[in-house]
Parts: sequence; structure tokens; C-alpha cells
Amino acid sequence: MCIGIPMQVIEADFGEALCQARDGRHRVDTRLVGNPAPGSWVMVFLGAAREVISAERAAQAADALEALAMVQRGEAGFEHLFADLIDREPQLPDHLRRFPEEDKA
Repeated sequence: MCIGIPMQVIEADFGEALCQARDGRHRVDTRLVGNPAPGSWVMVFLGAAREVISAERAAQAADALEALAMVQRGEAGFEHLFADLIDREPQLPDHLRRFPEEDKA
């Protein structure tokens, strides 16, 4: 399984960027996302940026990773890290939703 890590771009050059993550700085391959601007956020898998993401999405991903680390340490009380999911009905992503014409069949 591959887990994406949100990282903020510090400086970028053609095909790579220096990025900041919670565990320090990393050189990241950016050939799949172009040349991201310093200050922007990227989701990194196995040393390569796969997409440019919003600061909000980066924060949500970082919170989820922190909750996972807490579970691995046997800690509880991580519900606050999923504030965007509390009191909300689960929803399928658009690509998994049925098309309206299928509902008529």
C-alpha cells in the first residue's frame, strides 16, 4: 500500500522541487505535475508528486496521517483530527455514484 504525504513546495526547478513535510525536507520529482510554485502543496507518493492540492486538503491529509500514527501508538482521542467527517453522512465520490438513467432501469 502506498500512502500519500502532503508536502509544501519550498523551491522548484524543472522536474524537481525541495519540499517540506512534517518529518523534514525532501527532494521530490515533479515531472507529473509540472513546475509547482513555491508555497503550493503537493501530494507525494514514493518520492514523486502526483497532484497539486489545496492547503485545506493538505491539512486534512496531515491530520489523517497523525490519527494513524496515534492508533499505531495505541492512543485514543483522535476524533478531532476528522472534524470534517463528524456529523456528516458518508458520500460516494462522483466516479462511484450511479447515473440517474440507471435508477430508472
